[in-house]
Amino acid sequence: MTTTAYDALRNYIESTSEVSAALAGARAHAEEYGLPVPDEPTGQLLSTLAAASSIPGERCQAVAITPAASVVGLYLLSGLSENGILTCIDPEVEHQQSAKKAFREAGFPASRGRFLPARPLEVMGRLAADSYQVIYADVPALDMPALIKASWPLLRQSGTLVMANSLLDGTLGDTSRSDRDTASAREADEYVRGIDNAVVTRLPLGSGLTLVTKR
Repeated sequence: MTTTAYDALRNYIESTSEVSAALAGARAHAEEYGLPVPDEPTGQLLSTLAAASSIPGERCQAVAITPAASVVGLYLLSGLSENGILTCIDPEVEHQQSAKKAFREAGFPASRGRFLPARPLEVMGRLAADSYQVIYADVPALDMPALIKASWPLLRQSGTLVMANSLLDGTLGDTSRSDRDTASAREADEYVRGIDNAVVTRLPLGSGLTLVTKR
């Protein structure tokens, strides 16, 4: 597929997708603060993953580890079942307040969101194992290996870890790159491909999206 065709597909998807006032506001907040956010195709994928892994009759749970939880959370909550709960983890209280506002404006009850204003690796050990349908993480490359190891036990069967911007625009394949970020991203990529009972999918979305699904 040519770059022109790829861009045309993205433009068509974005132009024909309904964007709520809540999502538009969340994206505006993210843009104001320079926060990385998933584009519309990636957001729709998150909604689908949340819906596909939900279990009828059970409370479904997801996690958003990102400063842009307002954007990511709206996509995840739209896919979760009506009693599903989203846990948002980020140390910046202002971004979490933005997420609360976005969820409220979208009509989600306050009980649908849980907010942990802390560094992810400091609090993930408090989350229950085998409990989450989707975990979305957008973290610095240096934190990727530890984040994956902390997330994997938390997933339920058929749950998926979504690592955003994990392939650094494909620079992992450049053997001349030996900086710490590239080395950490390579370590993370090699680690997920060696996990037992995992289905790994890598997609050319953002700077490279990695999905790790527990069988």
